[in-house]
Amino acid sequence: MDAPLGAWFAREILIHEAALVRYLHRHWSKRDEIHDLRQEIYVRIYEAAAKSKPTSPKSFLFVTARNLMADRVRRNRIVSIESVGDIGDLNVLVDEVSPERRLDARQELKRLARAFDQLPPKCRDVVWLRRVDEISQKEVATRLGISERTVESHVLKGMKLLADMFLSGHTLKEIAELSRDDKTEFAKGKSGRGKQQTD
Repeated sequence: MDAPLGAWFAREILIHEAALVRYLHRHWSKRDEIHDLRQEIYVRIYEAAAKSKPTSPKSFLFVTARNLMADRVRRNRIVSIESVGDIGDLNVLVDEVSPERRLDARQELKRLARAFDQLPPKCRDVVWLRRVDEISQKEVATRLGISERTVESHVLKGMKLLADMFLSGHTLKEIAELSRDDKTEFAKGKSGRGKQQTD
């Protein structure tokens, strides 16, 4: 498992989820397949980024979505006007991925979702509104009745906690305990050095 890749994925891809879902709703008429399409798009992006991270992640996300819809249409062999909003936008080939790689990517997504669920409620709300729904800092502050500075603080805190949980594999509670232990050890070391200097 590549922890830096997971953090990149959270920071550069998952923040566009709301826009991706809107895009899929506009271009794919089978609403019951939207969730599966989204998950498969994430798997493809994760696997491609494991080889080489794209220079424009958001564009790569939507190109991948378009390509996946094109693949589905080709796989069905019968293209109906109801299947796709604009068939002209879907004429691109994409390599298939192995089931093992899909499983790995899905596991990474589940880890990220669990980490997100562990954020403090207000922090989670702010991060979701800013990074997923892409709402302006000012509008988030107005909606939640907090200052823009507090919004910024929650976003920074939330993204750091997500990265810490995702990269370390620890829960938020475990990270807090480790952090307390580190501070205690630092204080012990500092007081120990002070005693040595006075002896």
